[in-house]
Amino acid sequence: MARRKIIRITATSLLVLLVLVTATLGGIGWYYSGQLLDVDRWAREYPDTALGRDGQAIVLSESVATTQHGTLGLIWPGGAAKIGDIATNKDGRVERPLLEGSAPPDGTKVRVETSVYEGDPKTTLGLAYRDVAVPTELGDMPAWFVPAANAADTWVITVHGRGAKREEALRVVPQLHSAGLPVLLITYRNDVGAPASPDGLYHLGDTEWHDVEAAIKYAQNQGARKIVLYGWSMGGAIVGQTLARSSVAAAVNGVVLDSPVTNWSQTLDLQARNRGVPTWLTPVAELVSGWRADIDFDRFDLVRNPPALKPPTLLFHGSADQTVPAQSSRDLATAAHGLGWPLQYVEIPGADHTSGWNVATDTYRNALADFLTRSVGAKP
Repeated sequence: MARRKIIRITATSLLVLLVLVTATLGGIGWYYSGQLLDVDRWAREYPDTALGRDGQAIVLSESVATTQHGTLGLIWPGGAAKIGDIATNKDGRVERPLLEGSAPPDGTKVRVETSVYEGDPKTTLGLAYRDVAVPTELGDMPAWFVPAANAADTWVITVHGRGAKREEALRVVPQLHSAGLPVLLITYRNDVGAPASPDGLYHLGDTEWHDVEAAIKYAQNQGARKIVLYGWSMGGAIVGQTLARSSVAAAVNGVVLDSPVTNWSQTLDLQARNRGVPTWLTPVAELVSGWRADIDFDRFDLVRNPPALKPPTLLFHGSADQTVPAQSSRDLATAAHGLGWPLQYVEIPGADHTSGWNVATDTYRNALADFLTRSVGAKP
């Protein structure tokens, strides 16, 4: 009798423990799925401080952001400037050359941007553009169209990353424009000013590709015959799904990817390590995220599940990327030949997430110019 009671107590204890463990894992998975799926509304924060000028240099308070290498944007309420690489960094004061714009008043709270520019193509680059609306299944998505100097039938469609804005593409627009290519800088579902997804969540590319497909159809209706897709970060995942699943993917004759997500599991593992979270929890986060947003994470692995259509592709990634692992791009570059994918990989030493252009502008521009000339017949 006593033994049966002990067995019953033990079984009950195990059941309670199982429930507690399941609830705990579920709670952790829900939290991290929220980090992944909840929409970032781009709160305009200004965490750093402008400390004054020293000749042609701007002096900033020292922080992780202000000590990034390369050409960057400096944004503050009502103003913006373009600043160069670090000149000096001493005693909490970081000096960087002022390249464009004017310096903010001393003591102004500022924000550093790897996307460099804040504003539209006319105000930031001096390029004529039109506000256009791309019709999609959810409603019209606002976009900027920068026409080429002469009529051209190859358009570039830019796809920004998670939590970014269409301004992310502005730093490469002058080069694309000089190459004779019209550029369509799109928004997609859940962007500010664009319709929300039905559940109000990001789908990491699993539904957002519909908006890129709509942009391709819009471009075709405006006379485009060939399309170059240019994606940053999660925009790369969206481009990958467009190639794999869109009925108009055959119109794409070139792809440029910058720090792209080509394997969400590896990306989540890196972000777990950054947070001190065991990587064995990644499948839990995927499971909960898949349940919440009906996402199949396996389809995003472009090595194991490459798209049937594989246009010529230029792939940039920084070796120091702490958001999306460079190893994912290395894996794809290594597998590309066996997959029959004409892919050129350019790794930028020391560059963090989507900052290859900032850190090694000449290297980036030269690779892009060569690719556009060889692959899509753009002007050199």
